[in-house]
Amino acid sequence: MQDADRAAGEEEAEGALTPEQTEKLLQFQDLTGMESMEQCRRTLQQHQWNIEAAVQDRLNEQEGVPRVFDPPPPPPRPPPTPQTHPADPRVYSYVVRASTPRGFLGWGCYLLVLPFRFTYHTLLGLCRFAVRLWRADPRLRVSDPLGDVTSFIVAFREQFPGDQGRYPAFYQGSYSQALSDAKTELRFLLVYLHVEQHPDTNNFCRETLCNVEVVDFINARTIFWACSTSRPEGYRVSQALRAPSCPSLSLLVLRSQRMAVVGRLEGALAPSALRAQLGLVMERNQHHLDREHQQREERSETQALRLQQDEAYLVSLRADQEKERLRRERRDAEERESQRRDADVERESQRRQEVARERQRRALLMPEEPPAGHPGAITAVLKLPDGTRLSRRFLDTHTTQAVYDFVFSHHGAPEVFQIVCNFPRRVLCSPPQPSASPAPASPASPASPASPPQPSASPAPASPASPASPPHRFPTLKEAGLGRSEVLFVQDLGEDE
Repeated sequence: MQDADRAAGEEEAEGALTPEQTEKLLQFQDLTGMESMEQCRRTLQQHQWNIEAAVQDRLNEQEGVPRVFDPPPPPPRPPPTPQTHPADPRVYSYVVRASTPRGFLGWGCYLLVLPFRFTYHTLLGLCRFAVRLWRADPRLRVSDPLGDVTSFIVAFREQFPGDQGRYPAFYQGSYSQALSDAKTELRFLLVYLHVEQHPDTNNFCRETLCNVEVVDFINARTIFWACSTSRPEGYRVSQALRAPSCPSLSLLVLRSQRMAVVGRLEGALAPSALRAQLGLVMERNQHHLDREHQQREERSETQALRLQQDEAYLVSLRADQEKERLRRERRDAEERESQRRDADVERESQRRQEVARERQRRALLMPEEPPAGHPGAITAVLKLPDGTRLSRRFLDTHTTQAVYDFVFSHHGAPEVFQIVCNFPRRVLCSPPQPSASPAPASPASPASPASPPQPSASPAPASPASPASPPHRFPTLKEAGLGRSEVLFVQDLGEDE
């Protein structure tokens, strides 16, 4: 009767598909090319919604290869022996069947209670069916998964006193959080679904789950998550794992980047049998965790190596950028220096051209040289700094500016100079000094010989009665005290500067 109720519950649960099952159904249809959606659904249900096993079995069938995932023949019922999962050989199953009546007294009691059990389960099934016609099963609405888990843990500890006060380390979180932590920590996840209506549940919890050796084994090697199927979170997990309506333990491990069921233990197991079967399943599937751990270490090393390469690249990039910056600054400095030199050369060229034009202009303004026998003629011999001697006759009425212009118009004369008499030593004429408020600079600077020379004699002060000083008058050669023949020296003031 219990088997009938279980089958009815499974058929009812198959009526609605979860989003994950719908996605697997569409993916299976795309991979196999089957047109019938109902046939795809039946195939996935036969393989416990394991899409890899279902696709492989379908391809083998199309190629004429014997089916790999066909269920093996059922083993003899007594005694219970480990068997391979009928849909996926990678899932290890260990089922403890309910004991059959023995002897005349046992069969008599069984037959005596059978009508009452049949009536009870029939009425219970009809009541559940009637209730579900009016309102949906409240367990289908998962609103507080954490509250469902914590309330079950509290109820479990109140109902079942632990051996020596010890309990398994219940995971304080939802099923999805337990899956995530087991995947992150690379540990086995042991899921216990508590079925309150089953007669073996209380004995299994009291004698097996609270056993000290079992508690130590579970706490040391697994993440233990438990919940009651009467609560929405536990019911949802039981539907996802397709757990039976009896006490069951499901062992999950990270395989192919996803958590998969690798072992299932059903029925009232003894403590020694539970530890032995869990140890066997863990030993068979430990290589999945070892491989994943190795892959994570390789990814970590690869990531660390990539980070080191990125850091080295950034250091090299910054060094190259610094070199490029220094090279650019040096190039800009060279360009500015080159432009400055070009500007200096250009200014010097313009200045020389201006000086050359000024020499020509001064040469054209020179007064006519008097003949040798003229009574007012003064012969001036001027010695240049490079040793060149210049000789010319001037009238004693000519000013000192005429002598200065004569020297300046010669191409070998300095640009800035003064004319000096030797006996007694005195300055005959010198370049003009800058005034208190000079005019804007021109190609011929204030010290340039383009301006007229300043005589050695100081001009007379202006009369207080006159509003402005009279224009400056250059002394004549006679007023400067030159004789008929004079030797004058040209002193280069540019070298002194």
